[in-house]
Amino acid sequence: MTPEFWMTVGGILCLIFLSFLFSGTETGMTASSRARLHALSVGGNARAKLVESLIERKDRLIGALLIGNNLVNILASALATSVLLDLFGQSGVVYATILMTVVIVVFSEILPKSWALARPEPFALFVAPFARVVVVLFGALSSTVNWFVRGFLSLFGLNLSSDVSMLSAHEELRGAVAVLHREGAVIKQDRDRMGGLLDLHELEVSDIMVHRTNMRSINADDPPEVLVREILLSSHTRMPVWKGASDNIVGVVHAKDLLRALHEVGNEPSRIDIMKVASKPWFVPDTTSLLDQLNAFLRRKAHFAIVVDEYGEVEGLVTLEDIIEEIVGDIADEHDVDVQGVKQEADGSVVVDGSVPIRDLNRALDWKLPDEEATTIAGLVIHETQSIPNERQAFTFHGKRFIVMKRDKNRITRIRIRPADEA
Repeated sequence: MTPEFWMTVGGILCLIFLSFLFSGTETGMTASSRARLHALSVGGNARAKLVESLIERKDRLIGALLIGNNLVNILASALATSVLLDLFGQSGVVYATILMTVVIVVFSEILPKSWALARPEPFALFVAPFARVVVVLFGALSSTVNWFVRGFLSLFGLNLSSDVSMLSAHEELRGAVAVLHREGAVIKQDRDRMGGLLDLHELEVSDIMVHRTNMRSINADDPPEVLVREILLSSHTRMPVWKGASDNIVGVVHAKDLLRALHEVGNEPSRIDIMKVASKPWFVPDTTSLLDQLNAFLRRKAHFAIVVDEYGEVEGLVTLEDIIEEIVGDIADEHDVDVQGVKQEADGSVVVDGSVPIRDLNRALDWKLPDEEATTIAGLVIHETQSIPNERQAFTFHGKRFIVMKRDKNRITRIRIRPADEA
Protein backbone atom coordinates (compact mmCIF):
# COMPACT_ATOMS: atom_id res chain seq x y z
CA MET A 1 0.00 0.00 0.00
CA THR A 2 1.43 3.36 -1.08
CA PRO A 3 1.37 6.51 1.08
CA GLU A 4 -1.08 8.01 -1.43
CA PHE A 5 -3.46 5.14 -0.70
CA TRP A 6 -3.45 5.79 3.03
CA MET A 7 -3.79 9.54 2.49
CA THR A 8 -6.88 8.89 0.38
CA VAL A 9 -8.36 6.58 3.01
CA GLY A 10 -7.66 9.21 5.65
CA GLY A 11 -9.35 11.82 3.48
CA ILE A 12 -12.42 9.59 3.13
CA LEU A 13 -12.64 9.16 6.91
CA CYS A 14 -12.36 12.92 7.43
CA LEU A 15 -15.13 13.52 4.87
CA ILE A 16 -17.37 10.96 6.59
CA PHE A 17 -16.78 12.73 9.90
CA LEU A 18 -17.73 16.05 8.27
CA SER A 19 -20.86 14.41 6.89
CA PHE A 20 -21.62 13.24 10.44
CA LEU A 21 -21.37 16.86 11.63
CA PHE A 22 -23.48 18.22 8.77
CA SER A 23 -26.33 15.74 9.34
CA GLY A 24 -26.27 16.03 13.11
CA THR A 25 -26.13 19.83 12.98
CA GLU A 26 -29.15 19.98 10.70
CA THR A 27 -31.23 17.78 13.02
CA GLY A 28 -29.96 19.34 16.25
CA MET A 29 -30.64 22.90 15.09
CA THR A 30 -34.15 22.15 13.83
CA ALA A 31 -35.18 19.94 16.76
CA SER A 32 -33.97 22.27 19.52
CA SER A 33 -36.55 23.97 21.69
CA ARG A 34 -36.44 27.72 21.10
CA ALA A 35 -37.79 28.25 24.61
CA ARG A 36 -34.90 26.30 26.19
CA LEU A 37 -32.36 28.03 23.97
CA HIS A 38 -33.80 31.40 24.95
CA ALA A 39 -33.57 30.50 28.64
CA LEU A 40 -29.91 29.50 28.20
CA SER A 41 -29.22 32.66 26.21
CA VAL A 42 -30.75 34.87 28.91
CA GLY A 43 -28.59 33.00 31.43
CA GLY A 44 -25.47 34.14 29.55
CA ASN A 45 -24.67 31.06 27.44
CA ALA A 46 -22.76 32.42 24.45
CA ARG A 47 -23.30 29.33 22.29
CA ALA A 48 -27.06 29.49 22.93
CA LYS A 49 -27.03 33.08 21.63
CA LEU A 50 -25.12 31.88 18.57
CA VAL A 51 -27.66 29.09 17.91
CA GLU A 52 -30.55 31.55 18.28
CA SER A 53 -28.97 33.88 15.72
CA LEU A 54 -28.38 30.99 13.29
CA ILE A 55 -31.92 29.62 13.40
CA GLU A 56 -33.43 33.08 12.91
CA ARG A 57 -32.71 32.45 9.21
CA LYS A 58 -33.41 28.74 9.24
CA ASP A 59 -33.72 28.41 5.45
CA ARG A 60 -30.25 29.88 4.96
CA LEU A 61 -28.76 27.60 7.64
CA ILE A 62 -30.40 24.41 6.34
CA GLY A 63 -29.44 25.26 2.76
CA ALA A 64 -25.80 25.77 3.72
CA LEU A 65 -25.70 22.49 5.67
CA LEU A 66 -27.28 20.54 2.81
CA ILE A 67 -24.84 21.99 0.29
CA GLY A 68 -21.87 21.12 2.49
CA ASN A 69 -23.24 17.65 3.28
CA ASN A 70 -23.79 16.76 -0.36
CA LEU A 71 -20.34 18.03 -1.31
CA VAL A 72 -18.51 15.87 1.23
CA ASN A 73 -20.70 12.81 0.52
CA ILE A 74 -20.10 13.01 -3.22
CA LEU A 75 -16.39 13.64 -2.75
CA ALA A 76 -16.07 10.74 -0.27
CA SER A 77 -17.89 8.41 -2.68
CA ALA A 78 -15.69 9.49 -5.58
CA LEU A 79 -12.47 8.90 -3.61
CA ALA A 80 -13.72 5.51 -2.39
CA THR A 81 -14.54 4.52 -5.97
CA SER A 82 -11.07 5.47 -7.17
CA VAL A 83 -9.41 3.46 -4.39
CA LEU A 84 -11.51 0.34 -4.97
CA LEU A 85 -11.06 0.60 -8.74
CA ASP A 86 -7.32 0.33 -8.21
CA LEU A 87 -7.78 -2.69 -5.94
CA PHE A 88 -10.50 -4.65 -7.73
CA GLY A 89 -10.72 -3.24 -11.22
CA GLN A 90 -14.13 -2.56 -12.78
CA SER A 91 -15.95 -4.49 -10.03
CA GLY A 92 -14.64 -1.86 -7.57
CA VAL A 93 -17.48 0.44 -8.66
CA VAL A 94 -20.02 -2.02 -7.23
CA TYR A 95 -17.99 -2.51 -4.04
CA ALA A 96 -17.61 1.26 -3.60
CA THR A 97 -21.35 1.83 -4.07
CA ILE A 98 -22.31 -0.79 -1.49
CA LEU A 99 -19.61 0.21 1.01
CA MET A 100 -20.25 3.97 0.86
CA THR A 101 -24.02 3.51 0.99
CA VAL A 102 -23.72 1.49 4.21
CA VAL A 103 -21.13 3.82 5.75
CA ILE A 104 -22.97 7.04 4.89
CA VAL A 105 -26.40 5.76 5.95
CA VAL A 106 -25.15 4.37 9.27
CA PHE A 107 -22.40 6.77 10.31
CA SER A 108 -23.43 9.96 8.50
CA GLU A 109 -27.22 9.82 8.71
CA ILE A 110 -28.78 7.47 11.28
CA LEU A 111 -26.12 7.78 14.00
CA PRO A 112 -25.76 11.60 14.10
CA LYS A 113 -29.48 12.28 13.63
CA SER A 114 -30.45 9.80 16.35
CA TRP A 115 -27.94 11.39 18.69
CA ALA A 116 -29.18 14.90 17.84
CA LEU A 117 -32.82 13.93 18.29
CA ALA A 118 -32.09 12.36 21.69
CA ARG A 119 -30.33 15.49 22.99
CA PRO A 120 -31.07 18.34 20.56
CA GLU A 121 -30.05 21.33 22.69
CA PRO A 122 -26.67 19.95 23.91
CA PHE A 123 -25.85 18.76 20.39
CA ALA A 124 -26.79 22.14 18.88
CA LEU A 125 -24.63 23.97 21.42
CA PHE A 126 -21.70 21.62 20.70
CA VAL A 127 -21.79 22.14 16.90
CA ALA A 128 -22.68 25.85 16.98
CA PRO A 129 -19.16 27.05 16.01
CA PHE A 130 -19.09 24.51 13.16
CA ALA A 131 -22.50 25.71 11.94
CA ARG A 132 -21.30 29.33 11.94
CA VAL A 133 -18.31 28.41 9.74
CA VAL A 134 -20.62 26.52 7.34
CA VAL A 135 -22.95 29.52 7.04
CA VAL A 136 -19.98 31.81 6.34
CA LEU A 137 -18.70 29.45 3.61
CA PHE A 138 -21.97 28.49 1.94
CA GLY A 139 -24.45 31.13 3.15
CA ALA A 140 -24.38 33.23 -0.01
CA LEU A 141 -24.78 30.17 -2.23
CA SER A 142 -27.60 28.89 0.00
CA SER A 143 -29.47 32.22 -0.29
CA THR A 144 -29.15 32.09 -4.07
CA VAL A 145 -30.46 28.52 -4.21
CA ASN A 146 -33.35 29.37 -1.87
CA TRP A 147 -34.26 32.35 -4.07
CA PHE A 148 -34.35 30.07 -7.11
CA VAL A 149 -36.43 27.45 -5.26
CA ARG A 150 -38.99 30.05 -4.12
CA GLY A 151 -39.27 31.40 -7.63
CA PHE A 152 -39.73 27.91 -9.09
CA LEU A 153 -42.38 26.92 -6.53
CA SER A 154 -44.24 30.20 -7.06
CA LEU A 155 -44.98 28.98 -10.60
CA PHE A 156 -47.14 26.30 -8.97
CA GLY A 157 -48.87 28.70 -6.57
CA LEU A 158 -46.69 27.90 -3.55
CA ASN A 159 -45.47 31.05 -1.81
CA LEU A 160 -42.56 30.47 0.60
CA SER A 161 -41.47 34.10 0.77
CA SER A 162 -42.76 34.62 4.32
CA ASP A 163 -41.52 32.49 7.19
CA VAL A 164 -44.90 32.21 8.87
CA SER A 165 -45.79 29.27 11.07
CA MET A 166 -48.90 27.33 10.06
CA LEU A 167 -49.82 27.14 13.74
CA SER A 168 -50.63 30.08 15.97
CA ALA A 169 -48.65 30.57 19.15
CA HIS A 170 -51.68 29.36 21.14
CA GLU A 171 -51.94 26.18 19.06
CA GLU A 172 -48.22 25.48 19.42
CA LEU A 173 -48.40 25.90 23.19
CA ARG A 174 -51.54 23.78 23.44
CA GLY A 175 -49.96 21.05 21.32
CA ALA A 176 -46.76 21.07 23.38
CA VAL A 177 -48.71 20.75 26.64
CA ALA A 178 -50.83 17.92 25.19
CA VAL A 179 -47.70 16.03 24.14
CA LEU A 180 -46.09 16.52 27.55
CA HIS A 181 -49.28 15.31 29.24
CA ARG A 182 -49.36 12.21 27.04
CA GLU A 183 -45.74 11.50 27.93
CA GLY A 184 -46.48 11.92 31.66
CA ALA A 185 -44.44 15.09 32.17
CA VAL A 186 -47.54 17.24 32.83
CA ILE A 187 -50.44 16.14 35.03
CA LYS A 188 -54.06 16.60 33.94
CA GLN A 189 -54.71 19.51 36.30
CA ASP A 190 -51.76 21.49 34.94
CA ARG A 191 -52.82 20.70 31.37
CA ASP A 192 -56.34 21.94 32.12
CA ARG A 193 -55.04 25.15 33.70
CA MET A 194 -52.84 25.89 30.71
CA GLY A 195 -55.71 25.09 28.36
CA GLY A 196 -58.03 27.39 30.30
CA LEU A 197 -55.52 30.23 30.05
CA LEU A 198 -55.11 29.72 26.30
CA ASP A 199 -58.89 29.64 25.82
CA LEU A 200 -59.48 33.10 27.31
CA HIS A 201 -59.15 34.86 23.96
CA GLU A 202 -61.59 32.42 22.32
CA LEU A 203 -64.36 32.52 24.93
CA GLU A 204 -66.84 35.34 25.44
CA VAL A 205 -68.37 36.67 28.64
CA SER A 206 -71.68 35.06 27.65
CA ASP A 207 -70.02 31.62 27.81
CA ILE A 208 -69.34 31.78 31.56
CA MET A 209 -71.72 34.40 32.96
CA VAL A 210 -74.35 33.66 35.56
CA HIS A 211 -77.56 33.81 33.55
CA ARG A 212 -80.23 36.28 34.64
CA THR A 213 -82.53 33.38 35.57
CA ASN A 214 -79.96 32.32 38.20
CA MET A 215 -78.98 35.81 39.38
CA ARG A 216 -79.53 36.68 43.03
CA SER A 217 -80.59 40.31 43.26
CA ILE A 218 -82.52 42.60 45.62
CA ASN A 219 -85.36 45.08 45.10
CA ALA A 220 -84.46 48.61 46.12
CA ASP A 221 -88.12 49.26 47.08
CA ASP A 222 -88.17 46.50 49.73
CA PRO A 223 -87.94 47.57 53.39
CA PRO A 224 -84.36 48.16 54.58
CA GLU A 225 -84.64 45.37 57.17
CA VAL A 226 -85.52 42.86 54.44
CA LEU A 227 -82.66 44.02 52.22
CA VAL A 228 -80.07 43.86 55.03
CA ARG A 229 -81.20 40.37 56.07
CA GLU A 230 -81.17 39.12 52.47
CA ILE A 231 -77.67 40.43 51.80
CA LEU A 232 -76.20 39.11 55.06
CA LEU A 233 -77.76 35.68 54.57
CA SER A 234 -76.53 35.42 51.00
CA SER A 235 -73.38 33.47 50.14
CA HIS A 236 -72.41 36.22 47.67
CA THR A 237 -70.23 39.20 48.53
CA ARG A 238 -71.86 41.49 45.96
CA MET A 239 -75.52 41.69 44.94
CA PRO A 240 -77.19 43.68 42.15
CA VAL A 241 -79.96 46.10 43.09
CA TRP A 242 -82.97 46.58 40.78
CA LYS A 243 -85.81 49.03 40.83
CA GLY A 244 -89.19 48.82 39.11
CA ALA A 245 -88.25 45.74 37.07
CA SER A 246 -85.77 42.94 37.74
CA ASP A 247 -83.76 43.80 34.63
CA ASN A 248 -83.43 47.46 35.62
CA ILE A 249 -80.16 47.22 37.57
CA VAL A 250 -79.49 50.49 39.38
CA GLY A 251 -76.60 49.53 41.68
CA VAL A 252 -74.42 46.86 43.25
CA VAL A 253 -74.13 46.39 47.02
CA HIS A 254 -70.95 45.04 48.59
CA ALA A 255 -71.49 43.23 51.91
CA LYS A 256 -68.53 45.03 53.48
CA ASP A 257 -69.98 48.43 52.52
CA LEU A 258 -73.30 47.38 54.07
CA LEU A 259 -71.60 46.34 57.33
CA ARG A 260 -69.76 49.64 57.43
CA ALA A 261 -73.03 51.55 56.89
CA LEU A 262 -74.74 49.49 59.62
CA HIS A 263 -72.00 50.37 62.06
CA GLU A 264 -72.40 54.06 61.29
CA VAL A 265 -76.16 53.97 62.11
CA GLY A 266 -75.77 51.98 65.30
CA ASN A 267 -76.70 48.63 63.77
CA GLU A 268 -80.26 49.72 63.02
CA PRO A 269 -81.22 48.33 59.58
CA SER A 270 -84.26 50.61 59.34
CA ARG A 271 -81.97 53.63 58.99
CA ILE A 272 -80.11 52.16 55.99
CA ASP A 273 -80.60 53.81 52.60
CA ILE A 274 -79.62 50.99 50.24
CA MET A 275 -79.06 53.31 47.26
CA LYS A 276 -76.47 55.29 49.23
CA VAL A 277 -74.62 52.07 50.03
CA ALA A 278 -74.80 50.73 46.47
CA SER A 279 -72.12 51.56 43.93
CA LYS A 280 -72.77 52.38 40.28
CA PRO A 281 -73.20 49.22 38.17
CA TRP A 282 -70.74 48.46 35.39
CA PHE A 283 -72.31 47.11 32.20
CA VAL A 284 -70.30 45.07 29.68
CA PRO A 285 -71.34 43.56 26.30
CA ASP A 286 -71.95 39.81 26.23
CA THR A 287 -69.58 39.50 23.24
CA THR A 288 -66.53 40.72 25.20
CA SER A 289 -63.75 38.13 25.18
CA LEU A 290 -62.68 36.75 28.54
CA LEU A 291 -59.13 37.98 27.97
CA ASP A 292 -60.36 41.54 27.40
CA GLN A 293 -62.72 41.31 30.37
CA LEU A 294 -59.94 40.01 32.63
CA ASN A 295 -57.72 42.91 31.62
CA ALA A 296 -60.61 45.32 32.18
CA PHE A 297 -61.24 43.91 35.68
CA LEU A 298 -57.56 44.32 36.55
CA ARG A 299 -57.37 47.79 35.02
CA ARG A 300 -60.46 49.07 36.86
CA LYS A 301 -59.62 47.09 40.03
CA ALA A 302 -63.16 45.71 39.88
CA HIS A 303 -64.58 42.25 40.52
CA PHE A 304 -68.17 42.43 39.25
CA ALA A 305 -69.96 43.45 36.05
CA ILE A 306 -73.49 43.23 34.64
CA VAL A 307 -73.66 41.59 31.20
CA VAL A 308 -75.98 43.09 28.57
CA ASP A 309 -76.84 42.09 25.00
CA GLU A 310 -76.69 44.26 21.89
CA TYR A 311 -80.03 45.88 22.82
CA GLY A 312 -78.86 46.79 26.31
CA GLU A 313 -81.01 44.12 27.98
CA VAL A 314 -79.56 42.41 31.04
CA GLU A 315 -78.28 38.92 30.23
CA GLY A 316 -76.54 38.03 33.49
CA LEU A 317 -73.47 38.89 35.52
CA VAL A 318 -69.79 38.00 35.47
CA THR A 319 -67.16 38.22 38.18
CA LEU A 320 -63.38 38.14 38.29
CA GLU A 321 -63.64 34.83 40.13
CA ASP A 322 -65.62 33.34 37.21
CA ILE A 323 -62.78 34.12 34.82
CA ILE A 324 -60.10 32.86 37.20
CA GLU A 325 -62.06 29.62 37.60
CA GLU A 326 -61.81 29.12 33.83
CA ILE A 327 -58.06 28.86 34.38
CA VAL A 328 -57.63 27.09 37.71
CA GLY A 329 -60.95 25.27 38.02
CA ASP A 330 -63.63 25.74 40.67
CA ILE A 331 -62.63 27.89 43.63
CA ALA A 332 -64.58 27.00 46.78
CA ASP A 333 -64.50 28.80 50.11
CA GLU A 334 -66.28 28.24 53.39
CA HIS A 335 -69.28 30.32 52.31
CA ASP A 336 -69.91 28.67 48.94
CA VAL A 337 -73.03 26.59 48.48
CA ASP A 338 -72.19 23.12 47.21
CA VAL A 339 -74.37 22.48 44.15
CA GLN A 340 -74.39 18.84 43.00
CA GLY A 341 -74.49 19.39 39.26
CA VAL A 342 -72.65 16.21 38.29
CA LYS A 343 -73.16 12.81 39.91
CA GLN A 344 -71.36 9.60 39.00
CA GLU A 345 -73.68 6.60 39.18
CA ALA A 346 -72.69 3.04 40.13
CA ASP A 347 -73.49 1.76 36.63
CA GLY A 348 -70.90 4.09 35.12
CA SER A 349 -73.35 6.66 33.82
CA VAL A 350 -73.27 10.32 34.82
CA VAL A 351 -76.34 12.31 35.88
CA VAL A 352 -75.93 15.98 35.00
CA ASP A 353 -78.03 19.06 35.66
CA GLY A 354 -79.03 20.71 32.39
CA SER A 355 -77.42 23.98 33.45
CA VAL A 356 -73.94 22.48 33.91
CA PRO A 357 -71.52 24.14 31.44
CA ILE A 358 -70.06 21.83 28.82
CA ARG A 359 -66.55 23.11 29.55
CA ASP A 360 -66.87 22.21 33.23
CA LEU A 361 -68.04 18.70 32.38
CA ASN A 362 -65.22 18.23 29.86
CA ARG A 363 -62.69 19.37 32.42
CA ALA A 364 -64.07 17.21 35.22
CA LEU A 365 -64.41 14.00 33.20
CA ASP A 366 -61.78 14.62 30.52
CA TRP A 367 -64.43 14.48 27.79
CA LYS A 368 -64.37 16.33 24.46
CA LEU A 369 -67.97 17.42 23.95
CA PRO A 370 -68.13 20.43 21.59
CA ASP A 371 -68.97 23.80 23.12
CA GLU A 372 -68.98 26.00 20.03
CA GLU A 373 -72.76 26.05 19.48
CA ALA A 374 -73.99 25.64 23.07
CA THR A 375 -72.78 26.58 26.53
CA THR A 376 -74.66 24.10 28.73
CA ILE A 377 -75.38 20.37 28.47
CA ALA A 378 -79.08 21.09 27.97
CA GLY A 379 -78.20 23.53 25.21
CA LEU A 380 -76.05 20.89 23.51
CA VAL A 381 -78.92 18.37 23.51
CA ILE A 382 -81.34 20.96 22.11
CA HIS A 383 -78.84 22.02 19.45
CA GLU A 384 -78.12 18.47 18.33
CA THR A 385 -81.76 17.34 18.29
CA GLN A 386 -83.12 20.64 16.91
CA SER A 387 -86.01 20.26 19.33
CA ILE A 388 -86.93 20.32 23.00
CA PRO A 389 -87.01 16.60 23.87
CA ASN A 390 -89.52 15.00 26.15
CA GLU A 391 -88.67 13.06 29.27
CA ARG A 392 -87.21 9.56 28.70
CA GLN A 393 -86.20 10.40 25.14
CA ALA A 394 -82.68 9.22 24.30
CA PHE A 395 -80.19 10.41 21.70
CA THR A 396 -76.71 9.37 20.62
CA PHE A 397 -74.10 11.86 19.41
CA HIS A 398 -70.43 12.64 19.98
CA GLY A 399 -69.84 9.12 21.26
CA LYS A 400 -72.30 9.49 24.17
CA ARG A 401 -75.85 8.38 24.91
CA PHE A 402 -77.99 11.23 26.31
CA ILE A 403 -81.22 10.35 28.14
CA VAL A 404 -83.53 13.19 29.21
CA MET A 405 -84.54 12.41 32.80
CA LYS A 406 -86.45 15.55 33.75
CA ARG A 407 -87.94 18.52 31.95
CA ASP A 408 -89.51 21.61 33.49
CA LYS A 409 -91.71 23.35 30.88
CA ASN A 410 -89.24 24.11 28.07
CA ARG A 411 -86.14 23.57 30.17
CA ILE A 412 -84.18 20.31 30.34
CA THR A 413 -83.16 20.09 33.97
CA ARG A 414 -81.57 16.64 34.26
CA ILE A 415 -79.79 14.34 31.81
CA ARG A 416 -78.18 10.93 32.11
CA ILE A 417 -75.06 10.41 30.00
CA ARG A 418 -73.25 7.15 29.31
CA PRO A 419 -70.82 5.94 26.64
CA ALA A 420 -72.62 5.11 23.38
CA ASP A 421 -71.15 1.59 23.23
CA GLU A 422 -72.75 0.79 26.61
CA ALA A 423 -76.19 1.98 25.60
